[in-house]
Amino acid sequence: MTTKITIDVTGMTCDGCERHVGEALASAGLEDLRVDWRRGVAVGVDAGTFDVAKAEAALEGSNYEIVSVSSADTPAPENGDDVDYDLLIIGSGSAAFAAAIKARDLGATVAIVEKGTIGGTCVNIGCVPSKALLAPADLYHRAGHSPFDGVETAAGNVDLAALVASKDELVAALRQGKYADLLDVYGIDLIEGTARFTGPATVEVDGRPITGRRYLIATGASTWVPPIDGLEDTPYLTSTTALELTELPGELIVVGANAIGLELGQLFAHLGSTVTWVEALDRIAPFEEPELSGIFKGHLEAEGATVLEGATAKRAGRDGDRVWLEVEHRGTTVRLEADRLLMATGRRANTAELGLEAAGVETDRRGHVVVDDTLATSNPSVWAAGDVATLPQFVYVAAASGNIAAENALRGAGRTLDLRTMPRVTFTTPSFASVGLTEAAAREQGRTVTTSILPLEAVPRALVNRDTTGAVKLVADAGTGELLGAHVLADGAGDVIQAAVVAMSYHATVDEIAAMFHPYLTMAEALKLAAQAFDKDVEKLSCCAA
Repeated sequence: MTTKITIDVTGMTCDGCERHVGEALASAGLEDLRVDWRRGVAVGVDAGTFDVAKAEAALEGSNYEIVSVSSADTPAPENGDDVDYDLLIIGSGSAAFAAAIKARDLGATVAIVEKGTIGGTCVNIGCVPSKALLAPADLYHRAGHSPFDGVETAAGNVDLAALVASKDELVAALRQGKYADLLDVYGIDLIEGTARFTGPATVEVDGRPITGRRYLIATGASTWVPPIDGLEDTPYLTSTTALELTELPGELIVVGANAIGLELGQLFAHLGSTVTWVEALDRIAPFEEPELSGIFKGHLEAEGATVLEGATAKRAGRDGDRVWLEVEHRGTTVRLEADRLLMATGRRANTAELGLEAAGVETDRRGHVVVDDTLATSNPSVWAAGDVATLPQFVYVAAASGNIAAENALRGAGRTLDLRTMPRVTFTTPSFASVGLTEAAAREQGRTVTTSILPLEAVPRALVNRDTTGAVKLVADAGTGELLGAHVLADGAGDVIQAAVVAMSYHATVDEIAAMFHPYLTMAEALKLAAQAFDKDVEKLSCCAA
C-alpha cells in the first residue's frame, strides 16, 4: 500500500517556485513529486517517511505556505514491487501511444500489448483512410459540377481499385512512421498477444503473466450493428469494409446518418453511386443544430440522394446479387433495393475479452469503461483512455486522455480532461464543425441564451466561391454575451471552428469576437458576421464594416 499526498501551497508564482517547493517536500519524505505553481498544488507519494511538520519547517521563512494536506491510499500490485513494467498499456492506438510517450518522458518503463495491427482505429480503418478517399471523391465531384461561368470542367472515369491502393499505401506509411517506428525512438516494448485481467492487479497475455505497477486500458472500439431480422444472412458493409471496396456500387443503402454514415455515403455518392440514407432519429446529423441538419438534407437531395428520416430498419435480405431492406417510415413499410448495404450505426467498446469483471473495472451498458475526469476507473490500479472509455470518440480526445491518464497513473497528478471546448468535425461537403453547447443543450442546463443564424449567402467568401450552401449558428449567454457554442456548415468548417475554440477557451463574448480582426474573403469571416448578427442586419453593412 502506498499513500498519495496532495498539498495545497500558496505563494508560488513561477517555474522556479515549483523547484523550491519540490525540494522542500522531497526533504520531508515525499517521492515522485509533481508541483504545479499555476494550480498551487503539489502531489507526491509517501513511502512511509513523510512528515508534514518537517515540510512546514523546510518552507519556513519563504513566501510559500502549506494550507491543506490530504491523502489517499493506493493498493500496490498483488506481486508487490517485483513488476515487469511501471505502466502496462493494453491497445496500440492514439490513446495508447500518447500515454506511452508521456510515461517514457516521466522515466517510467512501458509496454504496449496488441493482439492485432499496431496503430488502432484512426490510422488503419478510420480517420486517415476515410479522408484519403473523401478528398479525391470531392475533387471528382467538383470536376463534374463547376459553378463558374466560362470555365468548363469534366470528370472522367473512376478507378476505385487504384484509389484504394493509394489509400492503403498512405495508411501503411503513416502506421510505420507514426506508430511502429516510435517504439524504438522512445524505448517502448511491444508485446504481441491478447491481454486479459486475471485479478485486480494481474494480467496475462496469451496465458503468460505480465505485471505492471499501473495498467491502462486503451483498446478502442469497433463497429456495432443493431439486431435486424435477416441481417445476419445478408451481406452488408461496415465503415471498415466499405473502405476496402474496389468496385463502385451502382446503388447503395446507408443505415445511419450521423458522422460516419454521412461521410461514407457522400463519398460513394460523389464517385457516382445512387445513395439512400435511412436514419432512425427524426433528422440526419442528429447532434448538430437542426437548422444546419435541414440545410444539409436539402443539399443531399439536390445532389440526387434519397433521405429517409425517422425511419426504422425492420428486415433485410438478399435477392441474387442485390440486397433489400424493409423500413418503417411514417407509418408505412418501404422496401428499398440496392447493390450494397452499409451499416453505419455506431461503435462499441472493445472490452469483451479483457476480463474486466476479474479486475473489478466497471463498464456501462454498452461495454465502455467508466472513468472519472482524471481517467481513473473503479480499480485504483487501472486507468482507461480513448474510445474504450466513456468519452467522445475523437482521436484528439483519445490522445489527450492517454497523456493525462499516464501522468495521473504514474504520478497521481490529478490532471483532468476538460471537454468544454472540444470541437467536432464531420468531413462531408460542405462540412459540419461545432464546439460547445447547442441551443437545446444550453437551455436544458437552465441557461438563458440568445442565438444568431447567418446564412452563407451573407458571407463574401461563399459568394466568390459560387457556393452558398450552409450557415453559421452562434449560441451566447443572454446576460453576459459569452459565446457558449459555435456551429458551422460550410466549406472548410473544420478550419473555421478553431477560431471559436480559442475564443471559448478565453470566455470571449460575441461583442469581443465581432470587434476582432477577421481577414476579408475568408470563411473565417463568417464568425465575425455571425457575431455581428446578434444586433445588426449584416445584409445592410458594407464590406468589412465594423
